[in-house]
Amino acid sequence: MTEEDKAYMHWLYQAVGMGNRGLLRGLETIGTPRQIYQMASSGELEEKVSRRYHNKITYVIESVAGYDVPGEYERIRDRGIDMVTVAEAGFPEKLKSIPDSPYVLYYMGGLPVAGQKTVAVIGARDCTEYGRYMAGQFGTQLARAGVQVISGMARGIDGISQQAALRAGGYSMGVLGCGVDICYPRENKELYDALTKQGGICSEYPPGVGPRAVLFPPRNRIISGMADAVLVIEAKDKSGTLITVDMALEQGREVYALPGRGTDPLSRGCNRLIRQGAGLVSTPGELLQELLADYPDREELHQQELSFLPKEQQDILSLMDMNPQPAEVLQQRYKEAYHRHLPFPELLHQLLQLCAEGQVKQVGGSYFARCPG
Repeated sequence: MTEEDKAYMHWLYQAVGMGNRGLLRGLETIGTPRQIYQMASSGELEEKVSRRYHNKITYVIESVAGYDVPGEYERIRDRGIDMVTVAEAGFPEKLKSIPDSPYVLYYMGGLPVAGQKTVAVIGARDCTEYGRYMAGQFGTQLARAGVQVISGMARGIDGISQQAALRAGGYSMGVLGCGVDICYPRENKELYDALTKQGGICSEYPPGVGPRAVLFPPRNRIISGMADAVLVIEAKDKSGTLITVDMALEQGREVYALPGRGTDPLSRGCNRLIRQGAGLVSTPGELLQELLADYPDREELHQQELSFLPKEQQDILSLMDMNPQPAEVLQQRYKEAYHRHLPFPELLHQLLQLCAEGQVKQVGGSYFARCPG
């Protein structure tokens, strides 16, 4: 498709309106977007379409008046926005095969690399510290293993996993429920800017379309449709995250969930998914073993994840979580786990070293907690 063809497609896609893919496919049988524009200008178009589309075609005909086809398309291109149609070779292959595939994708940055493993990481917006930590760990380790991370750039699990993937030098794609020229939510502006430079932003909605609640559920099929597998990190028993899971299952995608405590409301959705047959993964290594045939054995995973730290610091860190604990308790746990005494001044020294490395934070007095990833 030439750039001129795309300019007319951009006009037609806006003229037809969101949610009218049936009309778009019907118009395909009549002619090219340029020919449809010419028919709309001359008044022939109404005669060409079937009666059931007559009401919908009125706006298409009216949209011709005063519309600058090359100028409008040039304006979005000048802003770094590209578009690709489902009929083009550059359209993501995984997305072509799903039911109700988007007709057009607008995007900034780059699209996912074909043939490379891709995981959609989704979860709660108001996540716990544990959820934040695990989203960071999964995003980081997936990226380091060359796995692309797809999500919705939402507050919470989505954005944290994507930010972590980019910081680890990997690729991430943010799928928006608005035009790609609009950063939503605004609090993720830093992530939005990073995605346009290091990864990608895409949407089936034309530039200028603002975020509305009705637009988000349909975009979820794109998040799962671009992925080989979907990972859920924290979700309530009834949440929007589970809409994406339903779509993933309809598309034949593998679904994995991170288990959590039975008393935690944000773990109930994940625990229910596991009971219903979703794959249980408790570490990034376990998920990578499912995805990559050449990933190391389970026994090697823990040491690999901590191999950048001195042995004693690895041992201390392995005893900690996001709940603050007094140093005295850590000293006792160290003795029980490793059967040797660690002098208190040495323990404090190692804990402060871990604080300097960004692995641990001091929470008042001699209380310490593991930092989110």
